[in-house]
Amino acid sequence: MSNPPLPGNFAGAMDLSALVNRAKAAQAPASPAAPTTPAGASSYVRDINESEMGQIVELSNTVPVILEIYGQGVTPQLGGLIEKYQGKLLLATLNADHAPQLVQALQIQGIPTVFAVIQGRPAPLFQGQAQEAEITPVLDEVLKVAAQVGVTGVLPAPENSDHDTPEAPTEPPLSPEHQRAFDALSANDWDGAEAAYRDALAKAPADTDAQAGLAQVGLLKRLGNQSADTIRAEAAKDPGNLDAQLLVADLDVSGGHLDDAFTRLLGIFTTLDTDGRETLRTRMLDYFAIAGPTHPSVIAARQRLTSLLY
Repeated sequence: MSNPPLPGNFAGAMDLSALVNRAKAAQAPASPAAPTTPAGASSYVRDINESEMGQIVELSNTVPVILEIYGQGVTPQLGGLIEKYQGKLLLATLNADHAPQLVQALQIQGIPTVFAVIQGRPAPLFQGQAQEAEITPVLDEVLKVAAQVGVTGVLPAPENSDHDTPEAPTEPPLSPEHQRAFDALSANDWDGAEAAYRDALAKAPADTDAQAGLAQVGLLKRLGNQSADTIRAEAAKDPGNLDAQLLVADLDVSGGHLDDAFTRLLGIFTTLDTDGRETLRTRMLDYFAIAGPTHPSVIAARQRLTSLLY
């Protein structure tokens, strides 16, 4: 199996809640029924579809979620192992063939692929088939990282009827602008979502959720349906092309690799003219909004950018 190091801080990863809008996914009247438990599985394992991802994202604030992307003739493999954790982990299995939007957003390159989702943010764990002895240390590390951010819930045992499955915390209703953004995102209408977030910011310029949502929608629009290999090949072929370098940085941010994106862009800053520097600065501000101002990588990159500007 191929497994990148598990990040100690999930804040650098794309926030899935901005795509599925976790509050409305749990509250909208037209939302689908709760994720089902497939036959032969327990309450620790749920087979979901793309429209149900919002509920799983919300549960990731309570218990760490392992997201197993399968399909193309490959079936889920982690159910038995997750059972051994006795509710400390929730396994959500998702058929990639039926989830094109998430496959694109997560930049999935092969099947099966496994992610951890903690507080709405995914981080890749490994790709390909693996033995239990290889997977167990990875899952143990997920629990350690989750504990560091206070995600320590435990799902009830299947036979325990005295307790309910942890429910998503109730959040206030969305503003009309955020509701419009949610509806547009649900329809894959990036332009509509972008317009709604801009309207929200016109009313409340300090709305950090709208700032992050606008930045993430812009990133998704720029990436479009382009493959990661094509994006990287174009940038490697023309290192002096700012647009190509910015697109690779978009790709890195979408996969949670903030440091790679910041290193790439800050490394070419001094080679750019005034207009190019302003374009780069604006893009980095978008990345700062996506990751959040307290992320260590954002703090370091902001300091370096400031020193280059002044």
